[in-house]
Amino acid sequence: MAEKRDYYEVLGVAKSASADEIKKAFRKKAKQYHPDLNPDNKEAEAKFKEVNEAYEILSDADKKQRYDQFGHAGVDPNFGAGGGFGGFDGGFDIGDIFEGFFGGGGFGRNSARRNAPRRGADLETQVSISFEEAAFGCEKEIHLYRTEFCPDCDGSGAKAGSDVATCTVCGGSGQVRSTQRTILGNMSTVTTCTACGGKGKIVKEPCGKCAGKGKIRKSRTIKVTIPAGIDHGQSISLSGQGNVGDKGAPAGNLFVAVSVAPHDLFQRSGADVMCEVPITFVQATLGAELEVPTLDGKVKYTIPEGTQTGTVFRLKGKGIPMLRRNGRGDQFVKVVVEIPTHLSSKQKALLREFESGLKGNNHAKQKGFFDKMRGNSGRG
Repeated sequence: MAEKRDYYEVLGVAKSASADEIKKAFRKKAKQYHPDLNPDNKEAEAKFKEVNEAYEILSDADKKQRYDQFGHAGVDPNFGAGGGFGGFDGGFDIGDIFEGFFGGGGFGRNSARRNAPRRGADLETQVSISFEEAAFGCEKEIHLYRTEFCPDCDGSGAKAGSDVATCTVCGGSGQVRSTQRTILGNMSTVTTCTACGGKGKIVKEPCGKCAGKGKIRKSRTIKVTIPAGIDHGQSISLSGQGNVGDKGAPAGNLFVAVSVAPHDLFQRSGADVMCEVPITFVQATLGAELEVPTLDGKVKYTIPEGTQTGTVFRLKGKGIPMLRRNGRGDQFVKVVVEIPTHLSSKQKALLREFESGLKGNNHAKQKGFFDKMRGNSGRG
């Protein structure tokens, strides 16, 4: 018989390692070498047993003390050290051990879950819409490919008129349990049945259309209702429009990401709309009735005389409809005074004459600014 390796070496820890360090090392090694994760690796199976044996000794304070003092002889029941591996005499499912270590049902149970009915995969796609379509909603057609049941065999995978037999290897469960007697006791593992691929059924004559898979990839056109008020980057979920599920499980969902094109005149902030309107120097000075664009069409809006560039006016209720709620946002109109750049000599002279006749309070902001400048001129 080959000489046993040092238990500390097996787990890859120092002799001074704490209980938590030993447990952490065991979890890592056990997961690395577990038979379910290495079904065709006999060396991994042997290492897994070795790792479990090492942890059984080093995790028990009394056994660890005897091992540290006498080596392997100190924990060998044939040498009268007592204790032995009594905790594993009755046979066990290794999945029960890993349930505590890895937060759930162990590897055997994970295998069972893999063969349980599985919901179909979700799908994602994108649709592009205009600014107005996002504001008021619309209906679009989405073209996509998805997995569906084969229409010729209705998902069975079998040729029409042929039989689908229960797998005799696994009895229809899709899993095979094997038990092996080891130094640790009876070790049980559950693996996917290789005879039926975990399906529990054997198709004798495969369907010609789907090659026995029971599913095909099919092109579909789906109508999508875009709700009023949706914004760029938001998604719409269509339940059950994804890939078909397995073994009676429901189909996945379809998620449609919405891309909203920018507008030539409007910018959006939540449910509010911003618009910038250029006005002339005369309109700003004397006031004027403006024609302002909105999502509902053009409206008249009167600005008062003396309107400053950058002034923002509010048009209540002219914004974006609230998404799946009543009410609308507002539109904010920012006026920007456009200064003329190509003046004749006569126009320039008239402007200088106009300016010289203005009273001081017409340039109160300018006067206040220069007063502050003079007041700060002597400060360092």
